[in-house]
Amino acid sequence: MLAGFALLAVRAFYLQVVEASYLQNQSDATHLRVIEDDSHRGMILDRNGEPLAISTPVDSVWAHPAELAQARNRWPALTRLLGISGAQLARAIRNSAGLQFMYVDREIAPQTAKAVMALHIPGVALQREYRRYYPAGPVTGQLIGFTNIDDVGQEGAELEYNDWLRAVPGKERVLQDRYGNIVQPVESISLPVPGRNLVLSIDRRIQFLTYRALMATIRKFHAHAASAVVVNVRTGEVLALVNVPSFNPNNRSTLASSLIRDRAVTDEFEPGSMLKPFTIAAALGTGRYQPTTMIDTSPGTIRVGGYTIRDDVDSGTISVAQIIEVSSNVGATKIALSLKPETMWDMFRRAGFGMSTGVGLPGEEPGFVRPYQQWLPSEQATMSFGYGISVTVMQMAQAFAGIANDGMMMPVTILRRDQPVVGRRIMSGTIARELRNMLELVVSSGGTAPGAAVPNYLVAGKTGTAHKLGTDGYRPNSYYASFAGFVPASDPRLAMVVVVNNPRSSEYYGGEVAAPVFSRVMSGALRMLNIPPDNLPHMQRWVAQAPAAGAKGGFIRVVAQNPAAPAGGAP
Repeated sequence: MLAGFALLAVRAFYLQVVEASYLQNQSDATHLRVIEDDSHRGMILDRNGEPLAISTPVDSVWAHPAELAQARNRWPALTRLLGISGAQLARAIRNSAGLQFMYVDREIAPQTAKAVMALHIPGVALQREYRRYYPAGPVTGQLIGFTNIDDVGQEGAELEYNDWLRAVPGKERVLQDRYGNIVQPVESISLPVPGRNLVLSIDRRIQFLTYRALMATIRKFHAHAASAVVVNVRTGEVLALVNVPSFNPNNRSTLASSLIRDRAVTDEFEPGSMLKPFTIAAALGTGRYQPTTMIDTSPGTIRVGGYTIRDDVDSGTISVAQIIEVSSNVGATKIALSLKPETMWDMFRRAGFGMSTGVGLPGEEPGFVRPYQQWLPSEQATMSFGYGISVTVMQMAQAFAGIANDGMMMPVTILRRDQPVVGRRIMSGTIARELRNMLELVVSSGGTAPGAAVPNYLVAGKTGTAHKLGTDGYRPNSYYASFAGFVPASDPRLAMVVVVNNPRSSEYYGGEVAAPVFSRVMSGALRMLNIPPDNLPHMQRWVAQAPAAGAKGGFIRVVAQNPAAPAGGAP
């Protein structure tokens, strides 16, 4: 008996003193784990603090591959709960051979997580993660984008600002039992750092208005797609950016590449007559033309380089202002051919065509403007009314905002600006104001876009209707219908561009398809932003034509005096 106790004492001394360090290490290797202590990704907010993307906590099932492999008889219960096959689980275990960790299923429902842990399967445990949720769903689909299952941005603002939004996980050493449950924390190695919030310039209310109007338009005209951008002309902030059809980023199973693309910045198109104001701006800049300069457009056609350029009607001799009003291709061509190619090219480049806007979204295309040294007369003619040049919706919105802002084009951004920024002058203030007056005529009863009118506000804008270019040339019955404008025209605050891709109905002109979208969105946005009207009955404007044919003049702008204004007040 004494010899036995002596042997036990010697063995205890050996285990607890001589082999203590080795055995402790073996125990630690089995039960001590360093785990990541996840934190949440930063929220994406609209300019008023409304959430556009938030992270919600979820559980994922993980396992120790070797332990789970030994509990094969428990697999059926686990696979039934998680909705996976035994073959999938066996393959995952084989692929994780030699590892200490493998995911079994990610981001499961809370009730499922509770049921999994109730099974008490050896080596199976839960890990807290975060899943992205998008409250606006498809309304902000392409703009916000989405994250993958590892919470890494894949598209839109989530991708562009991933480094800003992402969280840095902490590390913690914990003691676990044989089932993978945490018995107690041992020490904190590093603390988790949550992601930073991102405040966008987007106004969710205007975003929703735009989305609803575009959805109604593609349904009414059976269009392939549509895009629209709303910009604050004074700051360059993008208040709405919408593409339809869209996708719901909360449901990754329905993601399709054709829907994910942010077409307002990635897709180039020929703008058609929306480009005419910039041709006219180039002409006004030479000093040889005025808004009242008369141009003979008879007989409504002109031959250039073997090609015939046509107007819808023969407008006869009309002023430069009327060329904008009735959207005369012949008038724009005659003006363009009287200019040096470099003069037009310089105007287009100053307006931002052919270069990225830097708006802060992935995949943005710069558009295309051929070097003026390569222009043929026919190309110069067609570029005057928007063919042979490619732009994006974002570029066109920025350029029209420049006209609205007295010729000072602000850099566009999807981030809220709390400090003023320096813009870039693209034309003189005088030319910009003359263009604004001409563009008001487009929305008059004699213009191409009376449907863009907003009650009690003066609207300035330009329509565009361009054939789509296919692999074998221009398609005869396929169009881009567009409208670009700003409001209130007397003191512009908001600019908007609407482009509808391939309206398949008897109505396909920009004034019929795109202009009403502008009217619906701006009617709501102006009220939401409390922008006062500038076209109440006591401040009506009208335009009178010079009576004598061929006389100097053309259109004369007249402003009614406010009868309540004091003597000497501004008209």
